[in-house]
Amino acid sequence: MSSTYSQEIADKFAVVETLYRFAAGIDLRDNELLASAFAENAVSDFGPAAAKAGFEYPVLEGRDTIVSALSGSLGQIDTTHSVSNPRVSLDGDKAHLEALVEAQHVLQNDHSRHYLMKNRYDVELVRQGGMWLIQRVTVDNVWRTGDPAVLSGV
Repeated sequence: MSSTYSQEIADKFAVVETLYRFAAGIDLRDNELLASAFAENAVSDFGPAAAKAGFEYPVLEGRDTIVSALSGSLGQIDTTHSVSNPRVSLDGDKAHLEALVEAQHVLQNDHSRHYLMKNRYDVELVRQGGMWLIQRVTVDNVWRTGDPAVLSGV
C-alpha cells in the first residue's frame, strides 16, 4: 500500500469524522465540539429540508452564528443523529462529502412526541491547520414522520 493511498484513506476518514463531530456536538449539547466541525466563515443551509417539513429556516453564516442558532433552536429537544452511507471525494485541501443523516427529535418534557427525519447532507469541507472543517452544508429531506411541531420545541 502506497503512502499516497494511505493518506487518501486517512483524509477520507477525517472528513467523515468531521460530520460525526457535528452530529455529536448537537446530540451532546457540546457547543465546543459542534464548533470544531465548522470553518469560521461556514454556511449552513437547512432550507430544503425545512421547506419539506412545512417551515422556513434561514441560511446561517459564520461558525458562531451556526452554533448559537442550533443550540438555541434545539434547546428543548433531545436529539440523536445517525450518519450513514458517506461518500467522500478529495481535491487537495478541499473535500466533498455526501451522507445520509437520520435525526430523531424528542421533546425533553414529553418523550411521547417525536419528529424523525432522514436527510441527505451535501457538505463542502476545507483542510485548515491539519483539520477538516465544514465550509458549507446543505440539508435536504428524503422522508419524515411524526409531529413537526416538535422542531419548534412545543
